[in-house]
Amino acid sequence: MAAIVLTRNLQLAKHHGSGVVGVLCLRGYSAAAAPPDDGPRPLKTTNPAAMKRGTGGRSSFNGIVATVFGATGFVGRYVCNKLGKSGTQMILPYRGDDSDVIRLKVTGDLGQVLFHFYNLEDPASIREAVKHSNVVINLVGRDFETKNFKFKDVHVNGAERIARIAREAGVERFIHLSSLNVEANPKDLYVKGGSEWLKSKYEGELRVRDAFPNATIIRPADIYGSEDRFLRYYAHVWRRQFRSMPLWHKGEKTVKQPVYVSDVAQAIINAAKDPDSAGRVYQAVGPKRYQLSELVDWFHRLMRKDQKRWGYMRYDMRWDPTFLLKAKLNSFICPGTPIGGLHPARIEREAVTDKVLTGVPTLEDLGVTLTTMEQQVPWELRPYRTALYYDAELGEFETPSPPKCIEARDELRLFA
Repeated sequence: MAAIVLTRNLQLAKHHGSGVVGVLCLRGYSAAAAPPDDGPRPLKTTNPAAMKRGTGGRSSFNGIVATVFGATGFVGRYVCNKLGKSGTQMILPYRGDDSDVIRLKVTGDLGQVLFHFYNLEDPASIREAVKHSNVVINLVGRDFETKNFKFKDVHVNGAERIARIAREAGVERFIHLSSLNVEANPKDLYVKGGSEWLKSKYEGELRVRDAFPNATIIRPADIYGSEDRFLRYYAHVWRRQFRSMPLWHKGEKTVKQPVYVSDVAQAIINAAKDPDSAGRVYQAVGPKRYQLSELVDWFHRLMRKDQKRWGYMRYDMRWDPTFLLKAKLNSFICPGTPIGGLHPARIEREAVTDKVLTGVPTLEDLGVTLTTMEQQVPWELRPYRTALYYDAELGEFETPSPPKCIEARDELRLFA
């Protein structure tokens, strides 16, 4: 039988000057249970990771203090969201206007997210950003060169500088985002000399490895998702020539294996928590391989710009010098942000076939369940659909069939 225990003294208060109201607070306990102790609870461990604060999630602390360079970028926003969701304290360096990073404040509770102004060429500002962290994540990258930052300044010198300062500051884990298909001398396909972007990414990996030997390197293929530069690149009208789509060999000699941005972000989080990932290289690729021509055709079917209604067609860009001239002119007129992301370095890189090396682990080795393009791409391309606000009847438009994925034997026949 439960016993009634008096837990508070009788409080007296006057009610509008007329009479006295007595408030009696009671608490019930089981007869077999002892009243709770109001004193401080003893610590079972001194491990900071076990000292959770708040109610859990974004209000808790899991023992990781992470500095995320490139947090305002495409991948960085997803990484910060997943870090904050698991109770990580974040230091987010930024440059430029603070309005670019203010929306990242909501990725963690009050005091969990701190911003720090830095310059990639200023070692002192980088040192201030990493001196309190035990994990540093480098997501800084450029798709095109500007007058202030070339590929080598960002992908090589900048990455090496961050890795070296992180090691000097005693950072335990360093995670670097590189790229798939990196090599010292990539074959030139459309632009003479090959892809400078892939060259700089390869040299950046070597510099990071020298500066921080236990760094974890992740090599992603083309990444798609909200606000990406892959799906929206092909959806932009500037990528087309009137109603035609120029591709290298019509896209029939290029094989891609795009990966969803949330899967890449989850792999970075898992790598930061897994000590066995230190010093390893991971290939971030999707679950299926596609011929580029199949992908682009599928994108246009989803946007209802198929061949029957709009006269859409693909052709070989090798026989159209005006398209390269258009890309160069676009970069010259808009050096800061090329319209539609069209520039020579991009069209050279898109013609390179994704090479997945055997023996090199992938995201599945980090415990990531991969997302297929059929699950996500229709939703991503919906804002680009023709007659978006047309109230179509049920079944008026046929659901586009997904692209055919490429098996190993088909790929051998493709490049025979």
